[in-house]
Amino acid sequence: MHIFQKNSNIFNLLSEGISEGIIVVNTEQVIVATNSSAMEMFGYEKDELIGKPLDILIPKRYHHNHDTHVEHFIAKSGKRQMGQGRDLFGICKDGNEFPVEAGLNPFELDGVTYVMALIIDITERKQKEIELSHWARIFNESLSEIYVFDAITFKFINVNKEAQRNLGYTIEELVKMTPVNIKPELSQPKFRELIQPLLKGKMEKLKFETVHGRKNGSSYPVEVHLQLSAIGDNKVFVAMILDITERKNYTEKLEKTVDERTKQLTEALAVEKELNELKTRFLSLVSHEFKTPLSSILTSITLLGKYTQTEQQEKRDKHVNTIKKKVKYLDTILNDFLSVERLDSGKVNYKIETFALSKIVNEVIYDANMLLKAGQKIQYPENFDDIIIQFDEKTLELALSNLVHNAIKYSPEDSVIDVQVAIEENKLFLKIIDKGIGIPEEEQKYIFNRYFRAENALLTQGTGIGLNIAKQHLENLGGGLEFSSELNKGSIFTVSIPLEHKN
Repeated sequence: MHIFQKNSNIFNLLSEGISEGIIVVNTEQVIVATNSSAMEMFGYEKDELIGKPLDILIPKRYHHNHDTHVEHFIAKSGKRQMGQGRDLFGICKDGNEFPVEAGLNPFELDGVTYVMALIIDITERKQKEIELSHWARIFNESLSEIYVFDAITFKFINVNKEAQRNLGYTIEELVKMTPVNIKPELSQPKFRELIQPLLKGKMEKLKFETVHGRKNGSSYPVEVHLQLSAIGDNKVFVAMILDITERKNYTEKLEKTVDERTKQLTEALAVEKELNELKTRFLSLVSHEFKTPLSSILTSITLLGKYTQTEQQEKRDKHVNTIKKKVKYLDTILNDFLSVERLDSGKVNYKIETFALSKIVNEVIYDANMLLKAGQKIQYPENFDDIIIQFDEKTLELALSNLVHNAIKYSPEDSVIDVQVAIEENKLFLKIIDKGIGIPEEEQKYIFNRYFRAENALLTQGTGIGLNIAKQHLENLGGGLEFSSELNKGSIFTVSIPLEHKN
């Protein structure tokens, strides 16, 4: 009779009070005894395993290695943990596998060697280990920085790889540090004050932006998500950190773009406002500038009809001359307006020709003599008859006419308008000098603005566009127009043009 059958009551008494499974095998690895915990673990009925080979409880893929291991174990003898460092698996009667932990204990009974295996089902422990490994992998592989630090000492307990990489510190260095060591903008007292709502339970989570300092001295903006947790009985803080460098850069770029667009819109609105003002001023100007000469023309025509006698020819001539002057004035205004339109639309066609300067100067002065006030005189330039230039005739004539007519208009009776010519550095300079009312200093910066008229010239006829278009035409052809003026003493306007036009 088998020894365990003789002593079954004693074995049952000793083994049934143990929650772990017990399986006893002989040297041939045949099962000679089990307890109920082992039966339940592997899904067998009472005594169903007695006399069966141990391999029935081990997945087939482990049979060869297991046999060798048990034989070696029995030969060496000694109590030990089986499969240390390896995963062990058992197999149920229904074929389901499950992880186990087995402790082996050899013993002798009546001169026969046996091995008792104490088996524990570690399925739940393995699941927890897998879960723990999974969370550990998430912790270390997260692209966000994760910090765990003690709630009392603030010393870092764990810091994931992304945080180590971005900061440039190793984990060995970081566990000797606190959050204050990597936050240059926060002192210890300020940090304690910041986290008080979490410690007192007033808040579950704290979110704020700050700056992290790297080991190399550089820094980067971060968004911190901080909450209180625990490791065992110890309170800890868990911080999720987002590097918001790109977000900050995008925000700054967006703000800069918004500022630029706002500035552009403001400038566009200012231009629109200015255009509206110019439009209003233009309509008022046209109304005034056309109405006055047309009234004079109408009056002169009406009076001409009354002077029918031969002896009234002198009076007729006077009104005819008035009509001529006013028509010429209106023609000048219309030409100015047409010139503005061509400049704005870019439809100006210049014709560069070679001609004598005296031709244009003589024509301008001849026409201007008709506008002279009583006692006024135009002083011709000296030594300019032999000067030949390459330029657009109409542009030069328009500029000189405008300047000479202005000099006559804003100068008193019995005054001299002096026209001077000079050549310097392959440029021709024409100066129109008057002793007129001059331009107030505070208004001189606006003098070339379209439709602008100085305050002291408002009572004198004029459109305020002559200087603007003259300057634009001259500059389009490589020339220029400048001036100097003193209130009540006169003005000097200087036209500069290249002697040879470069195509």
